[in-house]
Formats: sequence, structure tokens, C-alpha cells
Amino acid sequence: MSHKIALIPGDGIGTTVIEAAIRVAEKAAPGLLVPTSFDWSCDTWLKTGRMMPQDGIEILRGYDAIFLGAVGWPAKVPDSVSLHGLLLPIRKAFVQYANIRPHRLLPGVQGPLRKERFDILCIRENTEGEYSGAGGRVHQGTSSEVAVETAIFTRAGVERILRFGFEQAMARSKRLASVTKSNAQKYTMVFWDEVTDQLAAEFPEVEVTHYHVDAIAARMVMAPESLDVIVASNLFGDILSDLGAAIQGGLGFAASANIDPTRQNPSMFEPVHGSAPDIAHLGIANPIAAIWSLRMMLDHLGEAAAAARIMRAIEAVTARGIGTVPGQDRTDAITAAILDELEGE
Repeated sequence: MSHKIALIPGDGIGTTVIEAAIRVAEKAAPGLLVPTSFDWSCDTWLKTGRMMPQDGIEILRGYDAIFLGAVGWPAKVPDSVSLHGLLLPIRKAFVQYANIRPHRLLPGVQGPLRKERFDILCIRENTEGEYSGAGGRVHQGTSSEVAVETAIFTRAGVERILRFGFEQAMARSKRLASVTKSNAQKYTMVFWDEVTDQLAAEFPEVEVTHYHVDAIAARMVMAPESLDVIVASNLFGDILSDLGAAIQGGLGFAASANIDPTRQNPSMFEPVHGSAPDIAHLGIANPIAAIWSLRMMLDHLGEAAAAARIMRAIEAVTARGIGTVPGQDRTDAITAAILDELEGE
């Protein structure tokens, strides 16, 4: 069975890493993915005043999954425009409320910590919280200017992301870390803690630990092996997952999935390294994050065998020291090595 995939290469290195990942998909499982590419990017905004067409969401609705390269080129378009013009509307329209980011050291990768192994699954609430977009500015340009940004936490939103986290913990080591700042934020974060405790009663096998965000940031550096599943709000999850990328060796390994767990809508998969305009067109972007994201997409689509083949190929390549040091190997060389591994299986 083939799957219709909407490709949005986007900006900067996004176009390069998406191309590399699709080459890997074609080698691992020929004909399994049927991609259609959409040129929605900052250049599109400069030409049309929109990051994607007005009916862009309806166009994407007809696909089984979305594969995104990167969004943003701050020198051309403010990040607030590109992010709110493409990425956030897709996440919200398709109720992709679970952002999943795996953090572990691949074979041969030397992280900045003196650690040999850890395996963290960071789950970030993806559609509300601090990134809800509720707020505004008044008296702009005057000494009386006021800017308000309101975080929105609904019971439905908090409960579903925490329930998803508990379910992931049950499938792993039955340990869950719930992240807040409830000592300082006495409404939204205390509410999050309360919902965590209520759900914990439904999952008595899961060991639940409450962390303040600053404390768990320190723990991710000092003792990452002590953590397994982390569940956090939109903002806290965003920050912690970038820290997770750093301790696993850099953004070149940072894969992610934006999931609608109900499967009523297409989910979206993307590396989280951004568009990196400073190295765009230099041919040195690490495609592993994109290829790992592709592996997550295949797994979500029920193609476990193809997903496992790709992950084995990535690990075999990094074990040989290829793609493990930023800028050391060219994009084409890393991609070719992974293709060779798949050929030899």
C-alpha cells in the first residue's frame, strides 16, 4: 500500500535535507511513498504576501502525512510571519497536539556530556499554552505602549497531552516526568500539576515525578540517563527539546513528529534544525535529522519494517564516524553512505 505525502521543502537547507530523505525512502521502500512537492516558503510570501495559498490547509487535508524541511529566512521575512503563516496553522488545523522529539546518542556520536547513553522522549503540547497567539498591543509607538500575550490552557488540551505521555511511558520504562513552574505560575501550572495527579490514578504502574522546568533542565545536563518520558507545555517543551538536541550531539540529529494521535488528520514530520540560511547552498547540512524524521513518519504510517531498515542504516553510518561532527562530511556523502548501507542489507 502506498502513502500520499505532501512535501514542503521550505527554506534554506530544508530543500537539501528533504531531497536526501526522499532518496533514502525510495531506496528503503521503493514506491511506498508517493510525494507531491509544494513550493511554500519565504520566497512565496515575498511574491504573494502569503506563506501558503488561502486553501493550503484544504489541499494538505487530502494527504496521508506532511513532510516539512524548514521554515524561515529572517533576513527576508520576520520569523513571526513565517512561523504563523505556515507551521503553526498546520499544527492547529490538523490538531497535531503531540510534538514528539527523541533524544539519544547515536553510535559514534560524541555528545558534549560525559555520558555514554540516555534515551529521552520529549513530548511537547503543540497547539495551545504559551503559543496560543492570544493577546495584542495597544498605544503602539508611544511611551504608554502595552503588549499582552496570554497563555491558554484548557482541561481538554492538558489532559490529552498528558494522557498521551502516560501511554508512551507505559510502552517504555513506565517513568514520566511532568514539567511545570507551578511555584511561580499559580494558575496554569498548578492546574497542569493537578491534571497530572488525576491521570496518574489511571496509570498506577507509571512512576510520576513533578519537575520545575529549571530543575529538569539541570537534570538533563547532569543526569540525562535518569529521565525517560518528559511531558511539558508548548514553551517549556520547545526549550527542553532544543536542550535535548544539544546533549545528543547537535541539531543535525534533532528529529520530530507533530502528531494527531486520533489519526483523523494528517500528521507532520520535520527536522527541527531550522533553515540555517548561513550554510544554505554550501552542501554541508547534516541530513540525519530529516532522515530520522522520515523514519518516524514511516513508523506512524504503519511501515515498521521500512522504518527499522532506515534506523539501522543511520546507526551503521554514524558508528563509522560519518555525519557525527558538524560540517565534517558533506550532505551528499552522508546520504550516499546511508544509501550504501540500505543497498547492502
